[in-house]
Amino acid sequence: MQLLHRASPWRELFADDTPPQPAALLAPLREALDELGPSTDLPAAHAWQPRLVEALERLDLPAWRISQLISDHNEMLYRRAILLSLNEMQGQGWGKPPVEFCVLTLGSAGRHESLLGPDQDNAMIVADYPDSRHTEIDGFFQALGERFTARLDEAGIPLCNGHVMARWPMWRKRLSEWCEQLTLWTQDRRVKRVQQSNILLDFHPAFGDADLASALAEHVRLVMPGAGLFLDEMANLLDELPVALDRFGRLAGDGDGAPHENALNLKRQGLLPLVNAVRLLSLRHGVSVPDTRLRLPALVLKGALTAQQARAGTAALDRLQELLLQAQLASLKAGGAPDGWVDATRLEEDQRLLLRHDMQVIRRLVKTAQIASGR
Repeated sequence: MQLLHRASPWRELFADDTPPQPAALLAPLREALDELGPSTDLPAAHAWQPRLVEALERLDLPAWRISQLISDHNEMLYRRAILLSLNEMQGQGWGKPPVEFCVLTLGSAGRHESLLGPDQDNAMIVADYPDSRHTEIDGFFQALGERFTARLDEAGIPLCNGHVMARWPMWRKRLSEWCEQLTLWTQDRRVKRVQQSNILLDFHPAFGDADLASALAEHVRLVMPGAGLFLDEMANLLDELPVALDRFGRLAGDGDGAPHENALNLKRQGLLPLVNAVRLLSLRHGVSVPDTRLRLPALVLKGALTAQQARAGTAALDRLQELLLQAQLASLKAGGAPDGWVDATRLEEDQRLLLRHDMQVIRRLVKTAQIASGR
């Protein structure tokens, strides 16, 4: 692999099931991979991730690109965990998968916008099969879901507290069942269904038959623009995550769970309002890509946003990811955990001004999404 000595196909870095050979890389990455060594141990590979981020920062990669590569690295761990589980099952007499399937990553992983320390959000699409074979076939995929999610948990990607994982029937269905479920969910405005859909609708095929994921994405593209009541409730839910500004337009957190009075949760009161607003606009206008960075220019082509709005939204996303990554690395070095909190007193004056500007941009994008939904 001729990697990183020229115009950088960065997304190929973790495209294979094993990391690239260090000799093909520039010095900071080569040194980081030398420290990891040839081991394919999942916990060691996941624990190495902050070292990877430091190496990428030394190469002056922007935070949005590092976030993509964190997502790609986690996806490689997913593939490895699934393969290990399939091999284990075959050795125990389960045989090969009885039908085609596809494991999806959801949420920030599905958008390729992961930072350090995400938990698991995943689902599984199973190719359609006769009801008479349900016990046999679903039993196989339940066992697979339990095994690969347990392996990821042991590796340091914890089980989802909300049970959004392929080990549970709610998140493991035949393709026709997924399509039927989304059709039913979008016929009314139940809050719980909208919340679950917000998780599901940012998905990416991590392992298996990607055509199943494409078929589901096409169903979403067709059904969502006409789901008025559903999208209206999604617009209402945007009010539950106000951006980190007070009524005078000054930086201010909501204080919920704050570790100290100067802490801002830029994930909950910055990234999520931005992501949610852009998702809502994308669903209404039939934009099918999951990445926020790709959705924004696609919405310009649809006439839903101006080019200036899209550029401002992209810049806000980039700067929020940068602030959060830096705060997460600092927390890890201090013996803490990577989370969504940023200490406002540690920001330079220009950072504070830009952050305030970005929050105002996000607030306007939220308003735009709500107006498009009839609010």
